[in-house]
Amino acid sequence: MKTRLAAALVMLLAWPSWGGSSFDISAFRGPRMSELYYVVIRDTDAQLLAMETGKLDVLSDIYRPADVEKLAGSDKVEMSLASSFHGFFITFNVRKFPWDRAELRTAASMAMDRRRWTRDLFSGYAEPMTSFLPAVSPYCEPPEPRPQGVDAARRLLAEAGWTWNTKGALVSPEGREVPKTRVFCPPSSVAATTTEIAWMAADALSAIGAPAEAEPMDFQTMLARVDARDFDACTNAWGMSRDPDVLYSFYHSSMDVEGGYNLSGIADPELDAALLELRNAPDEASARTAAGRAQSLLAALMPVIPVYSRYSISAVRSDWDGIFATDRVTSDNLWTLLSMTPRGAGEADRPIYWNIPEEIRSLNPFVSSTTYDWTVLGTIYDSLISVNPYTFEDIPWLAESWSIDMGERGSVLTFTLREGLLWQDGRPLTAEDVRFSILYVKDAKIPRFYDSVRDVSEIEIIPPRTVRVFMSNTSYWHLHNIGGMIILPKHVLEKVEDWRTWQPARAPHADVDGLEITELVGSGPFVFRESRTGEYVRMTRNKHYMLEVGR
Repeated sequence: MKTRLAAALVMLLAWPSWGGSSFDISAFRGPRMSELYYVVIRDTDAQLLAMETGKLDVLSDIYRPADVEKLAGSDKVEMSLASSFHGFFITFNVRKFPWDRAELRTAASMAMDRRRWTRDLFSGYAEPMTSFLPAVSPYCEPPEPRPQGVDAARRLLAEAGWTWNTKGALVSPEGREVPKTRVFCPPSSVAATTTEIAWMAADALSAIGAPAEAEPMDFQTMLARVDARDFDACTNAWGMSRDPDVLYSFYHSSMDVEGGYNLSGIADPELDAALLELRNAPDEASARTAAGRAQSLLAALMPVIPVYSRYSISAVRSDWDGIFATDRVTSDNLWTLLSMTPRGAGEADRPIYWNIPEEIRSLNPFVSSTTYDWTVLGTIYDSLISVNPYTFEDIPWLAESWSIDMGERGSVLTFTLREGLLWQDGRPLTAEDVRFSILYVKDAKIPRFYDSVRDVSEIEIIPPRTVRVFMSNTSYWHLHNIGGMIILPKHVLEKVEDWRTWQPARAPHADVDGLEITELVGSGPFVFRESRTGEYVRMTRNKHYMLEVGR
């Protein structure tokens, strides 16, 4: 019998080294398989059965301890585990009473026993979170510890002038009774632990006199309500980036727009100043100072309650070769997708079946916000630079090289593209495509990406393959903001009349190798073919991919 965590760690250490910190993408030539199916299976028990019977090849985001134990004990499945940038939060709508009061939000945080919740629900596969960045981030600074528990929370409220009426309900210092709070969450059939946390959070709020109950609902409906700011409180989990300026996106007042990431609606001048300082930090030391100040202010304002950070755990059927994982990246990654090949004789080109636990919400890259949407979109679109899966350092991607000049008037980023890049429809990928993509987002002020490009002042093309991006200021993060943006083809984008209503997965585009493809045209390893609600998304190998075998 394999022991908890040890089984996953043993499997992780068994993966090949692939060169460690001197990571070389040329070692990966693929994709090897001609078809990829993202299979929609919501029920976790059904996912396990599908893995055991071979109807799934890859299962991500395994979180129930019993499931980890069961899969780790199977000789049909190989597990991998890694620290992650995952963070789970209870988010308040601070735009309206009563959650517009910081002392009530602080009391709510004190009443929520995140340590017990994490221990009971995850049995060692997650860690309680008190900070606004996950512990794996080198910029994480946990706040000064506060007294915890319902009694301590009620004392804080009493000292701030709150009282309780004869019904036990909280009354504000101005005499307003606190109404019932509905904590939105997905249904238990989709995310059992999330639903359970929502109920435990509601119980904690009720215990301090703020009546509350969980309100499970269809995940897509919940996202729409939260995007429209029509909620009291909600659960949400983020896969955050390696850079701490993600805090700007989540908590700066300018990002409180429909479709923006400031879900809570927090707007505080001092916090805005600290976040702007973080976003415009000219060097690592300045960034660390600003990140610490921003996190300290967030701990005082408490627009969200950090609950836990989960380890990333994934499973792959053991009848596949070419699986890649590190201590920071589990096996459900691009490198695995490029390299995996079946071991069995006679199965040289069978499809890959990869689970997604929720319906695809939108395959419009400008409005898509869920992990599940981007699981699909991430195989279609590429960016200029990528990330070393061992060190999280920058590595070349569409750009074979780059340079940064921190001038007095602003940063200048220069990218030189690889030779011979092609779009999935066979047309050349050029410096003009890069220029057009960046300016399209900037001119349209698309909320999901605008923060990355708002400081672009000019873009210059130096034939044949070089793009020079002039920024209006200097920032340590400009390279990642621009270099990490997805690049789209100009010949597709220039036909888009309204990015909000664009439905690229439904719009026919061109005939490629005898098959019609849609306007979901990127440069990534797989081409979108079709999506069937409740069943799957089907992809086929991109024969024009820059790492394709034979290119």
